[in-house]
Order: sequence, then C-alpha cells, then structure tokens
Amino acid sequence: MTTPDGSATQPGRETFVLNLGPQHPATHGVLRVKLTMDGEYILEAEPVCGYIHRMHEKMGENRTYAQFLPNTSRIDYLSAMHYTHAWVAVVEKAAGIEVPPRAEYIRVITSELNRISSHLVWFGAFLLDLGGFTPLLYAFDDREKILDLLEGITGARLTYCYYRFGGLYNDVDEAFLNGTREFVPYMRKRLEMYHKLVTDNVILRKRLEGIGPISVELCRKYGATGPVLRGSGVPADVRRTEPYSVYPELEFDIPTHPEGDCMARYLVRMEEMAQSLRIIEQALQRLPDGPYRNPKVPKTIKPPPGDYYFAVEAARGRFAVRLVSDGSEIPYRVRLRTPSFGNLSLFGEAVRGMLLPDALALLGSLDLVIPDIDR
Repeated sequence: MTTPDGSATQPGRETFVLNLGPQHPATHGVLRVKLTMDGEYILEAEPVCGYIHRMHEKMGENRTYAQFLPNTSRIDYLSAMHYTHAWVAVVEKAAGIEVPPRAEYIRVITSELNRISSHLVWFGAFLLDLGGFTPLLYAFDDREKILDLLEGITGARLTYCYYRFGGLYNDVDEAFLNGTREFVPYMRKRLEMYHKLVTDNVILRKRLEGIGPISVELCRKYGATGPVLRGSGVPADVRRTEPYSVYPELEFDIPTHPEGDCMARYLVRMEEMAQSLRIIEQALQRLPDGPYRNPKVPKTIKPPPGDYYFAVEAARGRFAVRLVSDGSEIPYRVRLRTPSFGNLSLFGEAVRGMLLPDALALLGSLDLVIPDIDR
C-alpha cells in the first residue's frame, strides 16, 4: 500500500503499470495516462498527449490572416467564440483596426453564452464520470437552447467562425436578442435547481470534498489557469487582470474558492455561469445601435512588422496568441497558448498517492479538451 504522499509503505512490494486510455470514457478524448500502481494507489502518473496533434501553429504560418480564422474554432471546439476572439483581436491590434462598439458588445454576449454552454458540457460529463447519468440529460437540454440561439446568427452549432477583423460576420436579429433575454432568467432558475439537487447532495460532497487538492504553487509551477487556478483561491481572470473588449464597462465578480479540491473547482464553474448571465444581461441593456463591422478594413491584411500578443479568458482559462508579422499577408510566426495543456501538466504531480477512482474525479475536475492540448 501507499501513504497519501505516494510513498510505498512496503518498499519491496511489486508495482504494476496501468494504461488509462488512449480510448477511455473518463479521458473524453484521445488521451493516455501511464499510471504506476501499488494496489489501488497511484505512485506515478505520466500523461501522454499528441495523438491528435494537427499543427495549428504551422498552418497559421502558411495561410493568410483571414484563412486561419476557421482553424481557431477547431482548437477548443467547446469554447470556439473565445479562440476566434483572441485571433481577430491580436490581428486588429497589429493592424490598428478599430471595432465598432456594437460589435464589441455582441462579441461579449456570444462569448459568455459560449462559456455557459461549455460549462454545461463539463457539468454533465463530470457528473457522468462520478456515476450520475441524469444530470447529463438536463445539462445538454439547457445547452441546446444556447446552441439554437447561436445557430440563428452564425449558421453553426459548434465551430462558429462568427467574428471578423473589425467586427462580425453579420448583425444579430431581434429573434436572437429576445431569445437571449428569455434565456437569462430561465437559466438562473435552472442553476438554482442544479445547486439544490446536485451541489447540496451529500453523496457528491463526500465524493469531491478534500479530493485532488491542488496548491497555488503547483498551479504556478505548471501554468494552470482558469477555474483550476481560481479553485485554489487566486482571483486571476484575464477579463479583469488584462481587460479587453467592453468587459471594463460591465460589473461581475470573479468566483474563487481557496480549498483547491475537486469541490472547489466544481463550485467555481457553477458560479461562473451565474456571472456570465449577469454579464449578458448588462450587455443586452447597453447594446448600442450602429454598424456591426468596420467598413474600412482592407480585404488583404498586412500588419506592420512586429511582435504582438493578446489573451482572452476562455472557458478553461487563459488562451493567448503571440503573432510575429514580417509585413506580408501571411504570419511569420503563430504561437498558441492553450489552457488545457497547462491544466493537464500538473495532473501527474497532483494525483500521486490517490486512489484510482479519485484520480478520475481529479481528471474530470480539470475540464480538459484534448484538441486544446494537442492543437
């Protein structure tokens, strides 16, 4: 057996290697974790990624700025709006393109809707990993309402590619605005129901409280961000620390919990959905009239030579783009900083000494998207 710190109590005891994945329901994608086991306890864990590496960075260096737009929706397909937002924003910063206020507010509304839909997928899948099937059905039913709204303005339900340099692909209509206004109070009631039926469930709390603690030092060591870092008590959110778009004009809180366990990360994401509804409500009230796209944006974009950087707060944490331009219509260098990679990196150290079933709870609480890791 082992002690909680992962050291063997019987040094001579034989250990064995267990492969988790690369095809396993708990990994929610093509991810392999090589586990060194002592009975039911984990001595070492080595994540093995790269099974669906798709060379997004290299493709970004062989396409024009506009041609790379669709790729940004396919990195974290559950958080597509945020990734496209980062790409258009870094190009706008490099090329000096101004964005109309109406477009900025619509970007915030659609990004926060996308954040809620992403968290709903995590909510249902996480509870499914823990043995609860019913919440998955409820979560996907609520997510369907968001997908219907976004489909109405983008024509897509997952990889939207809705943002454009200097604005949006098209304006929103009254059906979208009215549907979003109706969705906000509806989702607030649903969150209350989720807290009553799930969060307050004594079985769930026993399953998550004190399980998989992650310290602030461990987060900083591996570059973990988003709900994982905020679940360790650090109020780090790009929307506040490096404000962008119209977020500085809106009031919202940054949910944090200092415990650092699976329950803390669960609560952070649940509370984030409520804050996203708060942001959407304010943005709808302040949505100005005017153009949805800057008509002066050139068809061929050639930013001045330079090194540019832009970050957004995606559903899983900090997504950042570093862009190096040589003055041509094709980027010289594209570097993508994805949150899932940093969040996965700490798993091997955080899981030592844990029971195998608890390791699956820890893995689920990280909310990983495999293409986001491999990119």
